[in-house]
Amino acid sequence: MQEASKKQLKKFRSENLDRGRGHAPPLVKTILRHLGTILLAPMLQLLFASLRIELRVPPEGMPDARHGVVFAFWHGRMVTGWLLTRRLFPNAALSAVVSLSPDGQILSDTLARLGFHLIRGSSSRGRDEVRAGIAGQLRSGGIIAVTPDGPRGPIHQFKYGTVRLASENRSPILFADIIFERCSTLKSWDRFEIPMPFSRVVVALHLIDVPLFSGEEELRKFANTLSERFTHA
Repeated sequence: MQEASKKQLKKFRSENLDRGRGHAPPLVKTILRHLGTILLAPMLQLLFASLRIELRVPPEGMPDARHGVVFAFWHGRMVTGWLLTRRLFPNAALSAVVSLSPDGQILSDTLARLGFHLIRGSSSRGRDEVRAGIAGQLRSGGIIAVTPDGPRGPIHQFKYGTVRLASENRSPILFADIIFERCSTLKSWDRFEIPMPFSRVVVALHLIDVPLFSGEEELRKFANTLSERFTHA
């Protein structure tokens, strides 16, 4: 079961999240999408349940989820990040931002099965819908799960849009710095990591109070500082 789960996760990542490769025929994509919808969610849950997670909470304590929180983790650590969102906020309404590209469809289907409300779009497609969707969820006390360096990178670089939305909605960012003791690393732009079953995972949570910015230059400087802070060599 462990080896099968690992192979299925690798297949999911390489066939549906990597960019710049040739596209599979429509029938194959349809089959993969349905298989992903059926199999990936329970496989991710089984893998996550086996991990020995060491959680380090911020010195300030956890944010008040009733007022909305942007929960962030790197794109390459999403195998743990999505389910960690559910563990940390079991009673909150969870939303995930997923791109509109066809490659994001299996991810969307899987997250829906995991109980996430989906906000589809990115900075290049559906930007206004994403902004409105995030604002509405945060105002109602929801949790927005994002990968701030996704969907195309650069790796471990906070996109300005993530910081801008947190600032405009006066919502904190809770960043999960996830470190796997043992994992498989794929040759993708985000160095996608699949933790080994039953391995140790250290999760350091960082509470970020995002201010209002006087201009774009100030916002970009703040975002770049976050990128430098949470980038590992």
